[in-house]
Amino acid sequence: MRIVVPVKQVPDTTDVRIDASKGTLVREGVPSILNPDDKHALEEALRLKETAGGEVIVISMGPPQAEEVLREALAMGADRAILLSDQAFAGADTLATAYTLSRALRHLGQFDLIMCGLQAIDGDTAQVGPQLAEFLDIPQVTYARKIELDKGKLTVERRVEQGVEVLECQLPALVTAIAELNDPRFPRVSGVLEAFQKDVEVWGSDTLETEDIRIGLIGSPTRVVKTFSPQRPEHTEPVKGPPKELANRVVAALKERNVLR
Repeated sequence: MRIVVPVKQVPDTTDVRIDASKGTLVREGVPSILNPDDKHALEEALRLKETAGGEVIVISMGPPQAEEVLREALAMGADRAILLSDQAFAGADTLATAYTLSRALRHLGQFDLIMCGLQAIDGDTAQVGPQLAEFLDIPQVTYARKIELDKGKLTVERRVEQGVEVLECQLPALVTAIAELNDPRFPRVSGVLEAFQKDVEVWGSDTLETEDIRIGLIGSPTRVVKTFSPQRPEHTEPVKGPPKELANRVVAALKERNVLR
């Protein structure tokens, strides 16, 4: 069984800064991490490999330093790592990113399952996974909280606003994972050592045979008008008293501001 896990290197959100003049995230000097939701997707892929056999391949699109998160994924137990890195990919929105990933999957060849994190913490769009499934024309199940595999068929419990849905689908398919799905493992020391003994393959636009008008900034129809940090109000109103009284005062204040009705 071949499972592919797209992962992303993202800024650590405990230290997010915005360039006020450009309206973009300041990434220089900001620590980067493996996107948390992607860790849950990777953990589930590793668990499925342990029960059904096969291999787990991690793919990331980004600059050369994105190799760091691929090494971390290898240390956790992934078998192969591929970095999609090309200046032509820069500035991609979710659509251009999903298209580029789809070209990588087609270049890779046969696969059985794609495990994606629900969303990346630097954008919170939750669009890349579903868009990738559409480009590949395969079934998709989002918000997975439990996965079972039996004879080439997936049974997935997915979290929805009303509760839980249970869906079945045939492979190949794409699933997006939520934090409820599992607890990601920590890399072992031996895994870290093995990770740095493996090669990280680097694929560019020539390798993927992408169309220039569908990648990077040119291929991105999304336009961000403005990005800013919300300003905290200067006036705050501390409240003290018994819990029940405080709760009533908070509810009354929210109703007064039309936050609650």
